[in-house]
Amino acid sequence: MESQRTFLFIGLLLVSFLLFQEWNNDYNPQQQAVQSASTQVKDATQSTGDTFIPSSSDSSVPGQIQRPSQSYISVTTDVLKVKLDTKGGDIVEADLIQYPEKQHGDVPFMLLGEFTGNQYFSQSGLIGIDGPDASQQGRPVYSAEQQSYTLANDELRIPLTYVSDAGIEFVKTYVFKKGDYAVDVEYTINNKSANPATVQLFTQVKRTIQAKGSMVDQSYLGFAYGAFEKPYEKYSFSDIEDKNLSIDTQGGYISFIQHYFVSAWVPKQDEQNTIYSRKLSDNSAMMGIKGPLTTIEAGQQQQLASTYYMGPKDQEALKALHDDLHLTVDYGILWFISQPLFALLKWLYALLGNWGLAIISITIIVKTFLYPLTKAQYTSMAKMRNLQPKIMALKEKHGEDKQKFGQAMMEMYRKEKVNPMGGCFPLLLQMPIFLALFYVFLESVELRHAEFGLWIMDLSAKDPYYILPILFGASMFLTQKLQPMTVTDPMQQKMMTYMPVIFSVFFLWFPSGLVLYWLVSNLISIAQMLIIYRGMEKKGIKVRG
Repeated sequence: MESQRTFLFIGLLLVSFLLFQEWNNDYNPQQQAVQSASTQVKDATQSTGDTFIPSSSDSSVPGQIQRPSQSYISVTTDVLKVKLDTKGGDIVEADLIQYPEKQHGDVPFMLLGEFTGNQYFSQSGLIGIDGPDASQQGRPVYSAEQQSYTLANDELRIPLTYVSDAGIEFVKTYVFKKGDYAVDVEYTINNKSANPATVQLFTQVKRTIQAKGSMVDQSYLGFAYGAFEKPYEKYSFSDIEDKNLSIDTQGGYISFIQHYFVSAWVPKQDEQNTIYSRKLSDNSAMMGIKGPLTTIEAGQQQQLASTYYMGPKDQEALKALHDDLHLTVDYGILWFISQPLFALLKWLYALLGNWGLAIISITIIVKTFLYPLTKAQYTSMAKMRNLQPKIMALKEKHGEDKQKFGQAMMEMYRKEKVNPMGGCFPLLLQMPIFLALFYVFLESVELRHAEFGLWIMDLSAKDPYYILPILFGASMFLTQKLQPMTVTDPMQQKMMTYMPVIFSVFFLWFPSGLVLYWLVSNLISIAQMLIIYRGMEKKGIKVRG
């Protein structure tokens, strides 16, 4: 029993180490260099490399057209600052005004753009026989009425116009809305030629390939898509390098996911689309989605449209765009636990107005909910301790006959109505709650730069003075001292003694919100333990000493 409990603690230690590895990966210098690049390089006049246009007939073989120097149109709303490239009409830079790069800073977080050799662009266009993006002369250069636009009302429409040699007028209109990170892209094709025109809408995201700094895939950096039979499927850089994706589906979406933020193309859901991917020669990768071929008769006009989201992982906003897009807030295999916990956490925040207080409150609720398991755990441990003299007597009686000793011990457990796994199993059941909350704290953009008070100014970052990890270690040490189970093996005794120290060291780099949860959880456990032990001692069950 003691060995099993020790191994369980080792398992929890291993999980914590892996989580620490991934948290460190989220903030490793390589990723920081990309996420902080807007303070280092924000020169939109630099070349943005090659533009890759998918073929209408084969999505796995994109065309490649060299880009000349570009001119840009700047767009400012209350939440976005965007640059549009007149060549192709692509979104080549996007800053999130309400999300500063550094807490209390003035520089907005750059989501899309070109930074220190890395590229992240949103691209869209029309291919097909008469599509302007399929022309051998290169992508179309659109004209606009202004070089700068600012949202003044609830909606801002920016029309970009191009007329082909055949006389077909293409108007690519970006529709920005107040307080919205979703931008509608509308193509109006006015066929003024004498012949039918066939076009096909494509939308895609291009991103420089980045090597992952950890073996564990917690905070995902890469592509994901949703198809009719696959609501959420990751497709990493390595997946794209191994195989080009080509999936026919009704509706669907494609996205690129990073810590706290996401960009995604959502086409019309009543159309038959093709999702594709491609590794490119400039060490970048892309994922896109093509709509069906559309024919516009001579003298007729037709509109094609898609929606592009570029912003925080706001689950409500994402779900409003697509039923499955909120799954890009990736809670992993424990999503079914994390999602209700997140909903509860948001409700508590709305009630209390402080994310730290919300974390403390959800800890109290979770520990209260788990109290029956906690009581079963400590009761079983106390009963097992009382049986230690009888177990030692059985050892002396049966000597080296392990079979008889095992049979006698199981018979004793049966008579005493004690489950040897009773102390481990409740603890094991509580571990998924801890892991699910870790995902909630890691993935929830609401906790980014969220202040608690006192010295904790960012619950998504580590404790700057390491006070919470030290207090956590002290609470874990006190918990060990209060527990009735004692370990007799010298090696296990040393391991248990140093466990609080090891955990404290790991927790030094954990987000302070998670450490706050675990510290409060330990303090509540200590209080529950004392209450349970007092009740057992009143019944004559020896607990300590």
